[in-house]
Amino acid sequence: MSDEEKIRLGGMALGNGVLVQGPTAWACAIRNDDGRIEVASAHKRFRAASVRTPLVRGPARLLEAMAVLPDVKRRLPGAKLPMQDGRTLASILGAATVVRGVRESARLRPAAQELLAGLVSLAPAALALRGGQLTSYHGAEHIAIGTYEHDKPATKEHERCGGHLVGPLVLTSAIGGALASLAPERVRNHARAAAQLAAVAVSTELFSWMVRHPDNAVAQALSKPGHELQHRLSTSEPTPEQLEVAEAALRACLELEDGRHP
Repeated sequence: MSDEEKIRLGGMALGNGVLVQGPTAWACAIRNDDGRIEVASAHKRFRAASVRTPLVRGPARLLEAMAVLPDVKRRLPGAKLPMQDGRTLASILGAATVVRGVRESARLRPAAQELLAGLVSLAPAALALRGGQLTSYHGAEHIAIGTYEHDKPATKEHERCGGHLVGPLVLTSAIGGALASLAPERVRNHARAAAQLAAVAVSTELFSWMVRHPDNAVAQALSKPGHELQHRLSTSEPTPEQLEVAEAALRACLELEDGRHP
């Protein structure tokens, strides 16, 4: 089967397993404390494939990816989602406090404030990757999907990893935040919220363009932070047992996708 015929897949690493998503279905596999692999799968209730409008389709795809998580937890209560960790929740609150302080600082110019705020906002995600098995399951996810897509053994880094959004998102958030800071004070918070939403929309469009033009110098520059994040922090080599879990999720997702249930 050629690369063009392969089903486009995405995924998410969990603290004890891997979630794989296709255009119409998802599957999650976890390894329980007793060593057993438990798998659940289902067709998606919300699909963003029909959304074609630029600057809307990107956020719609992100929403589609997140919309399956409640179903995952309902069918697999033992699944350890990255965001349910207490340290991660505490770091989100801490980062929000720091971001507010940065934006209120009189020593920094608006552009510098927003750039620093964007970097601080990444701290919760970085903390979530520290410790546990999340990074190795992330590597297992990439290896399983990459091997399927290219018909040869893949590495723990993947060209479509969401980590590649880091470069575009920090850049667009800084620009949008700086522009929002020029708004009248009474509407500034609303302007910042709109700027963040616009940053996500523009970043996802940039990410899609980067995937289509991997040899472009600008695309390579924008993807560099995400690649380094994958290589140095967010992925590690999985054990055979962890790769077995990722492959179980992959098979279960493909079984549903092959049927292409409407």
